[in-house]
Amino acid sequence: MQPLGVHHVSINVADTAAAVEFYTSVLGLSVRDDRPDFGFAGAWLNLAGQQVHLLELAMPEDRGQHFAIEVADLDAAVAEICAKGVTVSDPKPVGSGRQAFLRDPSGNLVELNQPG
Repeated sequence: MQPLGVHHVSINVADTAAAVEFYTSVLGLSVRDDRPDFGFAGAWLNLAGQQVHLLELAMPEDRGQHFAIEVADLDAAVAEICAKGVTVSDPKPVGSGRQAFLRDPSGNLVELNQPG
Protein backbone atom coordinates (compact mmCIF):
# COMPACT_ATOMS: atom_id res chain seq x y z
CA MET A 1 0.00 0.00 0.00
CA GLN A 2 1.17 3.52 -0.81
CA PRO A 3 -0.71 6.05 1.39
CA LEU A 4 -1.27 9.35 -0.40
CA GLY A 5 -2.54 11.44 2.50
CA VAL A 6 -5.64 12.02 4.56
CA HIS A 7 -8.81 12.23 2.45
CA HIS A 8 -11.19 13.27 5.25
CA VAL A 9 -11.82 13.34 8.97
CA SER A 10 -15.34 12.64 10.28
CA ILE A 11 -16.56 14.22 13.50
CA ASN A 12 -19.87 13.94 15.28
CA VAL A 13 -21.74 17.16 15.95
CA ALA A 14 -24.87 17.95 17.96
CA ASP A 15 -26.23 20.51 15.45
CA THR A 16 -25.17 20.47 11.79
CA ALA A 17 -26.22 24.07 11.08
CA ALA A 18 -24.27 25.44 14.07
CA ALA A 19 -21.24 23.35 13.14
CA VAL A 20 -21.34 24.46 9.49
CA GLU A 21 -21.59 28.11 10.58
CA PHE A 22 -18.58 27.67 12.90
CA TYR A 23 -16.37 25.80 10.46
CA THR A 24 -17.11 28.16 7.56
CA SER A 25 -17.25 31.57 9.27
CA VAL A 26 -14.65 30.99 12.02
CA LEU A 27 -12.21 28.53 10.44
CA GLY A 28 -12.68 29.33 6.74
CA LEU A 29 -13.76 25.93 5.41
CA SER A 30 -16.30 25.74 2.59
CA VAL A 31 -19.35 23.51 2.13
CA ARG A 32 -19.30 20.77 -0.49
CA ASP A 33 -22.51 19.98 -2.36
CA ASP A 34 -21.83 16.31 -3.11
CA ARG A 35 -22.79 14.68 0.22
CA PRO A 36 -25.07 11.68 -0.34
CA ASP A 37 -28.19 11.15 1.77
CA PHE A 38 -27.09 8.82 4.56
CA GLY A 39 -30.39 9.07 6.45
CA PHE A 40 -29.01 11.46 9.08
CA ALA A 41 -28.04 15.12 9.00
CA GLY A 42 -24.52 16.23 8.27
CA ALA A 43 -22.31 18.13 5.87
CA TRP A 44 -19.09 17.71 3.96
CA LEU A 45 -16.61 20.58 4.09
CA ASN A 46 -13.47 21.43 2.10
CA LEU A 47 -10.25 22.02 4.05
CA ALA A 48 -7.48 22.79 1.57
CA GLY A 49 -6.98 19.47 -0.28
CA GLN A 50 -8.77 17.42 2.38
CA GLN A 51 -12.29 17.23 3.77
CA VAL A 52 -14.03 17.38 7.14
CA HIS A 53 -17.26 15.38 7.34
CA LEU A 54 -19.79 16.48 9.96
CA LEU A 55 -22.10 13.73 11.20
CA GLU A 56 -25.12 14.72 13.29
CA LEU A 57 -24.95 11.67 15.52
CA ALA A 58 -24.45 10.97 19.23
CA MET A 59 -21.39 12.69 20.61
CA PRO A 60 -18.59 10.37 21.77
CA GLU A 61 -17.01 10.71 25.19
CA ASP A 62 -14.30 13.38 25.17
CA ARG A 63 -10.99 11.53 25.54
CA GLY A 64 -8.79 14.14 23.91
CA GLN A 65 -9.56 13.15 20.32
CA HIS A 66 -9.08 16.03 17.91
CA PHE A 67 -7.87 16.95 14.47
CA ALA A 68 -5.33 19.61 13.56
CA ILE A 69 -5.50 22.36 10.97
CA GLU A 70 -2.12 23.56 9.72
CA VAL A 71 -1.73 27.35 9.58
CA ALA A 72 1.11 29.51 8.29
CA ASP A 73 0.89 32.12 11.08
CA LEU A 74 -0.51 30.81 14.36
CA ASP A 75 -0.49 34.18 16.11
CA ALA A 76 -2.51 35.78 13.30
CA ALA A 77 -4.95 32.84 13.21
CA VAL A 78 -5.51 33.01 16.99
CA ALA A 79 -6.01 36.78 16.87
CA GLU A 80 -8.52 36.49 14.00
CA ILE A 81 -10.50 33.76 15.76
CA CYS A 82 -10.50 35.61 19.09
CA ALA A 83 -11.78 38.73 17.29
CA LYS A 84 -14.81 36.62 16.28
CA GLY A 85 -15.55 35.96 19.95
CA VAL A 86 -14.24 32.38 20.03
CA THR A 87 -11.98 31.24 22.86
CA VAL A 88 -8.61 29.85 21.75
CA SER A 89 -5.76 28.71 23.99
CA ASP A 90 -2.51 30.64 23.91
CA PRO A 91 -0.02 29.24 21.39
CA LYS A 92 2.46 26.83 22.95
CA PRO A 93 5.55 25.10 21.56
CA VAL A 94 5.25 21.49 20.46
CA GLY A 95 8.31 19.86 18.95
CA SER A 96 9.77 22.35 16.49
CA GLY A 97 6.36 23.98 15.91
CA ARG A 98 3.57 25.61 17.88
CA GLN A 99 -0.07 24.78 18.61
CA ALA A 100 -3.26 26.27 20.02
CA PHE A 101 -6.65 24.67 20.72
CA LEU A 102 -10.30 25.65 20.49
CA ARG A 103 -13.65 23.85 20.64
CA ASP A 104 -16.44 23.83 18.08
CA PRO A 105 -20.09 24.40 19.16
CA SER A 106 -20.47 20.66 19.89
CA GLY A 107 -17.37 20.61 22.10
CA ASN A 108 -15.04 18.92 19.60
CA LEU A 109 -11.40 19.86 20.12
CA VAL A 110 -9.65 21.45 17.14
CA GLU A 111 -5.91 22.09 17.07
CA LEU A 112 -4.31 24.91 15.09
CA ASN A 113 -0.76 23.87 14.23
CA GLN A 114 2.10 25.93 12.86
CA PRO A 115 4.95 23.59 11.89
CA GLY A 116 8.50 24.61 12.79
